Amino acid sequence: METSLSFLMDNGFTSGILYGPWTPIYGIGALIILFLSKKLFKNLHMNRIVETIIIFLIVTLILTLLEGISGILIEKLFNMVYWDYRDLPLHIGKYVCVLISLIWGISSIIFIYILNPLCDKLIRKIPSFVTITILILFIIDIIATIIVKFN
Repeated sequence: METSLSFLMDNGFTSGILYGPWTPIYGIGALIILFLSKKLFKNLHMNRIVETIIIFLIVTLILTLLEGISGILIEKLFNMVYWDYRDLPLHIGKYVCVLISLIWGISSIIFIYILNPLCDKLIRKIPSFVTITILILFIIDIIATIIVKFN
């Protein structure tokens, strides 16, 4: 969603460190959410509401740490700042904000219970050549970014 909005509002892909329409941190976050939720659902065996609250708290904490670490690494490696929460209430430094963390947590619950089941069905219908093409484009973008930004 952020990449689409960025493309429309900024007339280009600017939501991530890569040149193309990819924001790898969101993919990493989604993988973390899926991994944790599957592990927790398999092991908790509690009331669905209690499981959801536990997953919300754990995922919110982990995604908040991921966002903070990512902001610091991007600033150190690329000398760029993509977000700064110091203007928002309840910020903790430049890269973490409790309000944004709550949005990550709520978005994760929506992702786990609604979007992922829908996406699973759609993903199975994507032909392999499309997946391979997208993967090749992603790799080319990573290589181009490394060459341009580190030279």
